[in-house]
Amino acid sequence: MPYVSTNPSNTSDVVTEIELGTSRTFVDAAQRAKAAQRAWARVPAPVRGQVIGNIGRLVEANFEPLAQLVTREIGKPIAEARGEVQEIVDTCNFFLGEGRRLYGHTVPSEMADKQLFTFRNPVGVAAIITAGNFPVAVPSWYIVPALLCGNSVVWKPAEYSAASAQAFYDVFQAAGIPGGVFEIVFAEGTETFDGLEQALQQGLVDKVGFTGSSEVGVRIGELCGRHLQTPCLELGGKNPMVVTEDADLDLAVQGALFAGFGSAGQRCTSLGTAIVHESVYAEFLSRFTEAVSGATVGDPTGDVLYGPLLDEKFALAYEKYLGWIGEHHTVHGPTGRITASNPRKGFTGENGLFYHPAIVSGVRADDELFLQETFGPIVGVMKYSDLDEAIELGNKPGYGLSCSIYTTDPNKAFRFRAGISAGMVSVNNSTSGAEAHLPFGGNGKSGNGSRQSGVWVLDQFTRWQSMNWDYSGKLQKAQMDTLAIEANLDYRLG
Repeated sequence: MPYVSTNPSNTSDVVTEIELGTSRTFVDAAQRAKAAQRAWARVPAPVRGQVIGNIGRLVEANFEPLAQLVTREIGKPIAEARGEVQEIVDTCNFFLGEGRRLYGHTVPSEMADKQLFTFRNPVGVAAIITAGNFPVAVPSWYIVPALLCGNSVVWKPAEYSAASAQAFYDVFQAAGIPGGVFEIVFAEGTETFDGLEQALQQGLVDKVGFTGSSEVGVRIGELCGRHLQTPCLELGGKNPMVVTEDADLDLAVQGALFAGFGSAGQRCTSLGTAIVHESVYAEFLSRFTEAVSGATVGDPTGDVLYGPLLDEKFALAYEKYLGWIGEHHTVHGPTGRITASNPRKGFTGENGLFYHPAIVSGVRADDELFLQETFGPIVGVMKYSDLDEAIELGNKPGYGLSCSIYTTDPNKAFRFRAGISAGMVSVNNSTSGAEAHLPFGGNGKSGNGSRQSGVWVLDQFTRWQSMNWDYSGKLQKAQMDTLAIEANLDYRLG
């Protein structure tokens, strides 16, 4: 079945056309990956690390064309697209060294003439399924460490970012990865799920990584659980930003502007609700509204806050979220699609999926707008009176990916960190923004506690193996044949 990927800034611009595969396509790719994995695992880890280094250099050499393609295909502002490509380079630079640091341990035994060891072994075949809002950075978080650890990979990217995915795959292939070790499959969701189910049943897949919605993540978690596997799930977010009474409000507004509307709010780490102390609520709302009204929206090749929504299906979903705005809310500025009859001052776009930024105040804790992820350019604002209440509100939606607090009081910062359920906490910084050597991941509806990036992701793509080596020449039984040192435990001074 053909699929046409178009430019969301100009929907008449066809970026690429691909042929979508079936469940059989996925299974066949998994079989090839299974056949190639053992030979790849036998390549010394420092040599695999050098391949990762090759990838980093190739991405640098193709930096601007890849960033421009990301901007054209998904409408991400070019500055953010360049940052995304840099994330691949940073990830490769980090894991190049990890090829020489896949450390195990030599452990002392409780018995003489015996040594204990631990080793990191590759899991096997990793099936990676990613969204298209970060079409090249997020896949690298999975694929680079998976390959470094000696696994083979079957990758299913989002269809609406197919051209970016193909370019990413082509760069990786040029780095010297053997055939079958890294497979790419284009398929729609149902066929992918069916293919994954068949591959798991046939023992072809040993690890699943998924970035996407919480709803689909639940289904993948259930499927993997039936095969006694623990997937790496990176799901949605409803990320709170708490603004305390002592916050630097100008800084808080800058953080809210980028977190709420960067990438048109289409990040799992985008700001969901600003929870503002009642004493500074009116002033923050006034400054935030002014900043948003003056921000440039439009052509993502220029200097804009954000460009279009990713794809028509996301525009339709966003229309539903706008329907959650109720009579008790106050909307600051126009909402909906930017058109000639619904214009925006300073708009630089044309025929694309462009939407007004929406600030909605008066949000309540039982609103759908507060409880559910809203993947688009909309931010809720609500009041709180004490920090414990703010923490409770931040945890209430049940997600747990990212959060931030703006305060000049270290006590508040550490109380917030201890009480919030999110896997990532920012102080006086945006809810969005990950570095390649810090763990990335969430809890609750945002994930199953798995982490990507840095050394922490190694536990997703390796399994610990222990070995004991007894060279005493006799059978020594643990906990039974151990040396006992006598002590007088009844001894007391004086």
